[in-house]
Amino acid sequence: MRSRIGSRLLAVLAVTAAVTALPVPARAADRVLRVYNNNIENLVVNNSDGSCTRISGPDHLTSMLVDDAGRTGTSGVKAPDILIVQQVRGTGQATAYADQLSAKFGLPAGTYKAIVVWDDPEPWGSTHKCDDQSLGDLKKKQTNGIVYHSGRLTLTDTSKYWSAGWLKPGTAYGNGAGCTLYKPPNADPDSTDQYKWKRTSAIAARFTIKETGTSVFVATMHLPQENRQNACAGDGDKGIGGTGIHLGADATSLMNASTIRIVGIDANRTAIPASTLSGYGMNGYGTAATNGSSKIDYLFVRGSVQSSPVGYTVASTRSNHKALYGFIAF
Repeated sequence: MRSRIGSRLLAVLAVTAAVTALPVPARAADRVLRVYNNNIENLVVNNSDGSCTRISGPDHLTSMLVDDAGRTGTSGVKAPDILIVQQVRGTGQATAYADQLSAKFGLPAGTYKAIVVWDDPEPWGSTHKCDDQSLGDLKKKQTNGIVYHSGRLTLTDTSKYWSAGWLKPGTAYGNGAGCTLYKPPNADPDSTDQYKWKRTSAIAARFTIKETGTSVFVATMHLPQENRQNACAGDGDKGIGGTGIHLGADATSLMNASTIRIVGIDANRTAIPASTLSGYGMNGYGTAATNGSSKIDYLFVRGSVQSSPVGYTVASTRSNHKALYGFIAF
């Protein structure tokens, strides 16, 4: 009797040990921070014939979000954690876009929240190259923002905005000596463009991953078109590595206090090396053209970024710019 009971007990213990040894499948998959960067161009696309097409938030998201193999529209596409965006009209559009993202993944409205630099920037510019002026008008208000998953991330702080730089027309570049802040009183004096500087105001935020307490720094930037020819980051400043990129003082403090670091930029400049922000521990991701035949959009990350079979660039993005992404293990 004792030997029979003992044999059964040993069998139960063996089964228990075997079950205990099995890997836990779900948790490891959740330990990924899914990040995207895109200039959404106010959800208006310029076509080659001079016409423009308005894109819905859900259609844009479907065209941009990818699975681990870089494919859109599959069951493997998971809810993103951070969307770094440029060229939104303000809080209204950013919040609506965030709510559309929540709805796409069956989450309550308000799960995704938005941070923008300017709540309601003044309009600027003219046609924005749309033959239908009503669509061009949708692009007249521009600011930069960060959309984040509040179920996964706690917002701990935001930086003050900081301004981009530029070379004012009629000024000699002088290897950067002629650069100045793209901000009043140095911004475009013409009444048509006097508020254009607001589209290039940058902002950063610091988050905490709720599951692990890991700190995450995120910044969004949009540099002026003039940065393509003359790299300028401020007064007499060419920017980091002569790229026109710089981080504000408040943003730098948040970055230095963060483990994972992420910067998304429409730099309006080609050939910016992936090593540009290596002094901050970040590497650049994305190898393909992002705007026509030019690569002018960049994603820099400090963290363990998963490999990408599509070079971290989403070719199907319904925007004038192709989205970049990075999935970061933590």
